Order: sequence, then C-alpha cells, then structure tokens
Amino acid sequence: MELRSIPIEFPEGSNIILGQSHFIKTVEDLYEIMVTSSPVVKFGIAFAEASGPCLIRHDGNSDKLENAAVAIMEAVGAGHTFVIVMEEAFPISVLSAVKACQEVCSVYCATGNPVEVVAAENGSGRGILGVIDGSAPLGVEGTRDAGKRRAFLRTIGHKR
Repeated sequence: MELRSIPIEFPEGSNIILGQSHFIKTVEDLYEIMVTSSPVVKFGIAFAEASGPCLIRHDGNSDKLENAAVAIMEAVGAGHTFVIVMEEAFPISVLSAVKACQEVCSVYCATGNPVEVVAAENGSGRGILGVIDGSAPLGVEGTRDAGKRRAFLRTIGHKR
C-alpha cells in the first residue's frame, strides 16, 4: 500500500465540501440541496463512482466550478467520493443539508483553505484517509483575537 498527499486546487475565493457517498444519485440530490439552499450560490459538483463504469459524474450551475470539481475528483481518484466547489455562499449555509443527504456517508472538510487529501492506494483503488485543512495553530487566542473573531462573524453576517 502506498500513501499519497494530494494537493487540492480550486478557484480563489471559492470553498469546497469534500466527502464520501455511496450511490450514483448523489449528484442529483446534492444539486437539489445546493439550489434550494441559496438563490445566489454558484457551484459545481463531481462524484466518483466506485463500480460499474467508474465514471466521474458531475453537474452544477457554473461551468468554471463544475470543471474545478471534476479536476479535483480526477486528482483524488478515490471511488465513492464527492466534492462541491462553491461561490457566493459559505459551506455553513449548506453543510447540514449535505450531511443529511441519504447518500452522504461522511464529510472530510468544508473549507476555503488550502487542502491536501491524504490517501492510501493499493492494487484495487484509492481511498481517502483524511485531509490536511489549512495551517497548524501558531498560538492561543487572546482577548484582542477574540474581539477580531466576533467582529469578522458580524461582518460576514453570521452573528448580529
């Protein structure tokens, strides 16, 4: 078995949700979740089948983000995984609905940070072991840092 670290590339200013799911209907159900969660979200979805023709299924309402999602799935190369690449909304706006989707088994990350997928590969395929999301901590939050965090959440409309 070989371990790989696969850097994930997606358009600047976008976010991704990367997860595992189990059925060809994933693309359609995630599409419905995205369009019913926000009237302005732009997104692309890709899902890698693990049986049958083993195709990367895809859909979206933005060619740029759909192409980015397909490229991510090609790089990851693990069956029964999916990615949503999104703009004009944060993952928090759709994450509960994505996790509640019948086909979704787990979510590895929901982020706009640099991401690397840690994958294992053997003779039969590749699977995601986990992700490296962003950077390691540089310290502990102080009073000023907490104030900045609270202000940021209000600036982006996630707190009043």
